[in-house]
Amino acid sequence: MTTGLTHLHSLLRWVILVLLIWSLINAFMQKNGKETRILTITSHVMLLIGILQWFMGAWGLKLIQSIGMGEVMKTAAPRFFAIEHTFTMIIAIALITVGGVMVKKSNPKAKWMYLLALILIIARIPWPFLGEGIARGWFPGMGV
Repeated sequence: MTTGLTHLHSLLRWVILVLLIWSLINAFMQKNGKETRILTITSHVMLLIGILQWFMGAWGLKLIQSIGMGEVMKTAAPRFFAIEHTFTMIIAIALITVGGVMVKKSNPKAKWMYLLALILIIARIPWPFLGEGIARGWFPGMGV
């Protein structure tokens, strides 16, 4: 089950990136499209999948319980998945949610929420070119 969740989580990153860029462009053009609602829903589904993975998978709570928080913080790959990726994405999804509300209210500052969310997401996706233990394939099931 965790492998399926990981593959779905990996695939949805591309959906979110495309929707976020589309929403960002429309926010800069001061357009209000349905993509913002789809982005919010998709990002919340992604958050739920990520929370399930954090509690059930090997890179979250179980890792912290087995080796301790101090050891997790000393090592790059465990720290990335158990702490950095998790909390950065929670912040990014909160920004996407706030941006969606701002777009709905025609607030021109929504574009900055989306831009900051995009920067955070790009910074903490486990791209294939990142360090050993962190790097993941471009698409689900692909090797590094």
